[in-house]
Amino acid sequence: MADTSASQSAQDFWEAFYQERDQIWTGNPNPLLVREAIDLTPGTALDLGSGEGGDAIWLAQRGWTVTAADISATALGRAAGHAEAAGVGDRITWVKHDLAQSFPEGTFDLVSAQFLHSPVEVEGERNQILRRAAAAVAPGGALLIGSHAGWASNQHEHHHDVHFPTLEEMLDAIAGVPGEWQVQTKDEVEREWTAPDGTTGVRTDSVLRVHRSK
Repeated sequence: MADTSASQSAQDFWEAFYQERDQIWTGNPNPLLVREAIDLTPGTALDLGSGEGGDAIWLAQRGWTVTAADISATALGRAAGHAEAAGVGDRITWVKHDLAQSFPEGTFDLVSAQFLHSPVEVEGERNQILRRAAAAVAPGGALLIGSHAGWASNQHEHHHDVHFPTLEEMLDAIAGVPGEWQVQTKDEVEREWTAPDGTTGVRTDSVLRVHRSK
């Protein structure tokens, strides 16, 4: 678990990240979430690292009741405004959490963790969060994890302390959580990616969807 100073550093990092521009993300839902959740029966959902709310809003528009968690108050405030504008503000509860320190209470029919990467992550922190995410899945529910599997072909500056988890590592992270798990999707997907400088390249993402027995 991260200590208080590490937690504050993460909060400062992500606040600065979102305050740098009025809008960081496109507002569209993550394609892997759409691909994997579009046929699921709506219920309760937990969106981890919700950012500016694209995923949570898409889920709410499809009938889900969503709890959306992020470390950045700026991102949460921006996301709440987008949700109101989209007419689904009453279907989403926005909660501020440093997921390494605290976690939303309750269980959910869908727990989604899309691209939960951080350059200020403490070693072992992500696996701890994924175990908590798995524990928050209700019987019969699903855990959906989308991750980058490596650097994009047009990324020239590599931060060597960033670790891209493999699908097996993610499965190992949740293996100790009680409950019978069935793997529905375990896949790598190549997609075009546009860098901040406008150049395009290809990057590989991984997607893992597991369901908990009823």
